[in-house]
Formats: sequence, C-alpha cells, structure tokens
Amino acid sequence: MNGTAALLLALTAVVAVGDWMVVAGKNKRLEYILKPLTTIGLVAVAVAIEPRDPAARVLFVIALTLSLAGDVLLMLPNRKRFFAFGLASFLLAHLAYIPGLLLLGASAGGLIVGFVVALVGGAIVGRRVLAGVGRTQPALTVPVTVYLTVILAMAVVAWGTLLPFAIAGAVIFCVSDAVLASNEFVKPWPRAGVVVMVTYHVAQALLVLSLVSW
Repeated sequence: MNGTAALLLALTAVVAVGDWMVVAGKNKRLEYILKPLTTIGLVAVAVAIEPRDPAARVLFVIALTLSLAGDVLLMLPNRKRFFAFGLASFLLAHLAYIPGLLLLGASAGGLIVGFVVALVGGAIVGRRVLAGVGRTQPALTVPVTVYLTVILAMAVVAWGTLLPFAIAGAVIFCVSDAVLASNEFVKPWPRAGVVVMVTYHVAQALLVLSLVSW
C-alpha cells in the first residue's frame, strides 16, 4: 500500500471511530456528517491504492458509492419509509462486489467452503430474520429474501478468492446485516446501532484492502 492510501485509511479510521462514538451518544446531527464521510473516505482509499486488478477496483468503487447512497437513505428521519430504497442500494452494491471479487480469483475449493458456510448461516440466521419480517413487515419479505440471497452469494465469492481480507470483510458484512435485520425485525438489540456501524465499517475497509497485492 502506498503512502497516500495509508494516510487516507488512517484518516478514515479516525472519522469512523468518531461516527461510532456519536452513534453511541445518539447525536444524529453529527452522524449525518460522519457516517457518509467514512464511506467517502473508503472510496478515496480504493482510488488511491495500487490494486492487484484495476477492473476490480472500479467495481469496488461502484459498490462503495452505492453503499454511500444506502448510508444516506437509512439515516433519513423517516427511516421506515426509505428502508426498501436503502436495501436496494446495498443489494446493488453487493451485485457490484460479486464480479469485482471474481476478478480477484475464483478457487473451486474456496467457493465450496463458502457455499457451505453461507448455507449454514442462512439456515440459522436467515430463517429467523425472514420469520420476523413476515410478522412485522410482510411487504418486505420478498425484497429481504432477495437481499439475503445476494449478500450470501457475495460471501461465497469472497471465500472463492482465498484472500483473507476479502473473506473476513464479507463475513463481517454478513454479521453486520444480521444484527441490523435482527434488531429491525426480530427483537431490539442493546447497542445494536454501534455494533452495526463498527462491523459495517470494518467489513468495507477489509474488502477495500483485499484489492491490495501485499
């Protein structure tokens, strides 16, 4: 990683920690600034690094930009009204990550392991989330099912790369969304907002770092 990318990553980490603190303190005004600024910082890091595959970097930047749109939509005051749009933004982000990750490598063995892990995770967590969606917001059952399928597909492809940063980033992204969905549709989690943001930012940063040829 070059010096510019390292500096941008360090600055982004500072902004991210600031966002976690304001989320914990429920300071929405500062969150409106720091949450999107963190994702913008990760976009800058992705642009500044020397990637193992330039085409993969382009797709990752698209994914991060779509994630930024999702960040904004899920922060808006009337969150339930915009939840489906935020979900769609992140779904498109994962659809951009999938071919980007494929460009980084596709091991048959890794894909098989990833499929098994995704199958188990989906059976354990996904079923509970979908049951909760059916009870609380049945209109979202199909969109959430599609989203769940796509993010698990992204995780499978990440396993296929055999890159530790890509695998960790995808798995942690799934954990972040699982906490968010459980808090939204199953039962409230204590400090769920902080847990979601910490895991989300760490996941996105790890995915960006998977672009680097170490």
